[in-house]
Amino acid sequence: MGFVYLLALLVSVTGMVVLDRRFRLFFWADRRRAAIILPVGVLFFLVWDLFGIGLGIFFRGETSFMTGLQIAPELPVEEVLFLTLLCYLTMNLFGAARHALGRLPSRSANEGAR
Repeated sequence: MGFVYLLALLVSVTGMVVLDRRFRLFFWADRRRAAIILPVGVLFFLVWDLFGIGLGIFFRGETSFMTGLQIAPELPVEEVLFLTLLCYLTMNLFGAARHALGRLPSRSANEGAR
């Protein structure tokens, strides 16, 4: 039972990849840019977590759904995958919003039709 959360995160990240590929949202839109943005985002939040842990604000919650493996004190291995999911989801949402807004007619085109 200790790998349930890790498995759920893997399934979720896989879902992000499938959506990305299907709609060309992030990696499939610009592989080079995505390969820079995603690790930078994950690294930013890992540093954020480490500061929070160091200040005593963040701590690892005990649950039987997690592996119990830690990268650093109070930093479970699942956190890296969660942060990856968080950043990937954000970038997919950004890509979806860009697609959706790009398909809307511009305001100036609508005003000219009046």
